[in-house]
Amino acid sequence: MRQTGQPTGTCRIRFEPTGQEITFDPAVAPSSGTGEPGSILDIAVAHGVDIQHGCGGSGICGTCAVKIVRGMGNLSKPSDDETYTLRVALDDTRHMRLACQAVVRGDVTVCIVS
Repeated sequence: MRQTGQPTGTCRIRFEPTGQEITFDPAVAPSSGTGEPGSILDIAVAHGVDIQHGCGGSGICGTCAVKIVRGMGNLSKPSDDETYTLRVALDDTRHMRLACQAVVRGDVTVCIVS
């Protein structure tokens, strides 16, 4: 069963600079069980894309921080806890999200920074 608030249709996550791209339907996408269901990290790990995640995807360490190159509006809004973790972990938080917390709702392009 699809979770409430999950998008329908096809979404893409493109990883720079490698050009790797994952195309998936959020309603039936495989889950890795890492991070929030449908998050960048969850989808990436399920498709074999390596993103560091020292805390196992619980959103407290910041090692899975990614720079959002395109599509920030296609992600869930960051929680106060995520914003705090980013501020503690990084000097510059502009265009940054924790991959484990950013649920994909449309096409995004990200750059893995760790």
